[in-house]
Amino acid sequence: MIPAETEYVERTQEKFDVLFDRSKNTGLPFTTDTIKGSQFRQPLMEFSGACPGCGETPYAKLITQLFGERMFIANATGCSSIWGCSAPATPYTVNKQGKGPAWANSLFEDNAEFGLGMTVSINARRNELKSAVEKFIDSEDEELAAAASDWINGMNDGKKSEKAGNKLLALCKEVAEWSDAADHYSAEEIASAGYVTENEDLLTKPSMWIFGGDGWAYDIGYGGLDHVLASGENVNVMVFDTEVYSNTGGQASKSTPIGAVAKFASSGKPVKKKDLAQIAMAYGYVYVAQIAMGANPAQALQAIKEAENYDGPSLIIAYAPCINHGVKAGMNKSMEEMKKAVRSGYWNLLRFNPDLAAEGKNPLEMDSGRASESFEEFIMGEVRYNSLKLRFPDRADELFQAAEQATVDRYNTLKNRQKAFGQIGGDR
Repeated sequence: MIPAETEYVERTQEKFDVLFDRSKNTGLPFTTDTIKGSQFRQPLMEFSGACPGCGETPYAKLITQLFGERMFIANATGCSSIWGCSAPATPYTVNKQGKGPAWANSLFEDNAEFGLGMTVSINARRNELKSAVEKFIDSEDEELAAAASDWINGMNDGKKSEKAGNKLLALCKEVAEWSDAADHYSAEEIASAGYVTENEDLLTKPSMWIFGGDGWAYDIGYGGLDHVLASGENVNVMVFDTEVYSNTGGQASKSTPIGAVAKFASSGKPVKKKDLAQIAMAYGYVYVAQIAMGANPAQALQAIKEAENYDGPSLIIAYAPCINHGVKAGMNKSMEEMKKAVRSGYWNLLRFNPDLAAEGKNPLEMDSGRASESFEEFIMGEVRYNSLKLRFPDRADELFQAAEQATVDRYNTLKNRQKAFGQIGGDR
């Protein structure tokens, strides 16, 4: 027996610190917007308390690698709030500059409104900052005037606002701290410089996110979610779709498909899954995507980037295998399970971008095709379907046939919708 502090903790921590510092190397030979490049960025979510193989955490980790240093997250109660902040620990962290996601949890029923409130308040503060910066536009200090103009022109772009903001901040600090500033700048400019310095956290465009599961998005919080999507505000919604209320033991939700066994649907759910994507697309001005990281990581990355860049509400529905599914291959195969879900037609990959419609292009991109693998073979690989076959074989055959037909109908509807959008674009 030896003292842990001296013989283990200190020695191990030293090695960990060296490795951690090396892993933060930013001199990469490729862009961080690619799959490879994004994975060399420091994740600002680590050591979560999720189940092994959880399908939700990879999406959250990826988003923090892309936007983590400027993220605000409103998290609905559910699995993502439990692994997202099981007090007294949280997996969300900060980079060397001390920047990371600002995270807060709200109730099932009001998280969308909670996230919208965060967005509106941040926008109000940034508009005040813009008013202060506009005082420099006619400044006799040409460098300050140019910096102010650059920031205003790029204030709603993450990278541009950060670069221009850093330059503007440095100049404003000089003005605010310079003892002879009154001889060279107006009182209004000096006050504005102080305001910019005090509110430097708003210079870089914040990335506003609402996280939650399907129980929240499809059921209890749907009214609020619909309100947020209809608002037109620039906020991003990430739905971790496990197709059940995962956190409370796997109850059926409106996202649960036909034939799946869950609590309150012990003999298989008799009606089909709510099509949240097509409901949101009906607005016409909401960015909508369905993704499955294991099936197509490039499409998932592209959808997340497009959603964040879109100046308006965005909705990303991410397929997330869950321990409640009873994946027979094991949860260490959750990425492979996503691939099977897409190839069997069980899950569709798509992106609906209203910006393309404004350009006269087809806004709907179908990123997955018709089923190329057996639908039944896929669902039989999960206990939530297989158990119904064992207990009620006749009912299982009936429901599984209906479930497969529902996937075919959904795909055909999406293709017809894509065709219709294409015709509208051609008419323009």
